[in-house]
Amino acid sequence: MPADRTIRLWSIAALCALAFALGGCSTQIADMPGVGLPANAPERPKEAGGYLPVHDLPPDRNEEAIKPAELAKIQSELTAARDRQATAATPPKPAKK
Repeated sequence: MPADRTIRLWSIAALCALAFALGGCSTQIADMPGVGLPANAPERPKEAGGYLPVHDLPPDRNEEAIKPAELAKIQSELTAARDRQATAATPPKPAKK
């Protein structure tokens, strides 16, 4: 019984090793003509792509995103909504006897 278990473990280990070995070669297999790329696929660039321009920021705006009057109106509406919610959330005080 232990011999069967040993053989089974070795065969599983061999299959895993084979899968990892073939998985590591998959990029080279995909680059082979006739295997990986279809006939109408565009050519790959000669040079590898550079890093994305993470630190490039868009230019500053020439005008305000929200006009000051509109901003003041929005702020007053938000303040009024906050005050309404604060008064609605407070429990009523019990009446004294």
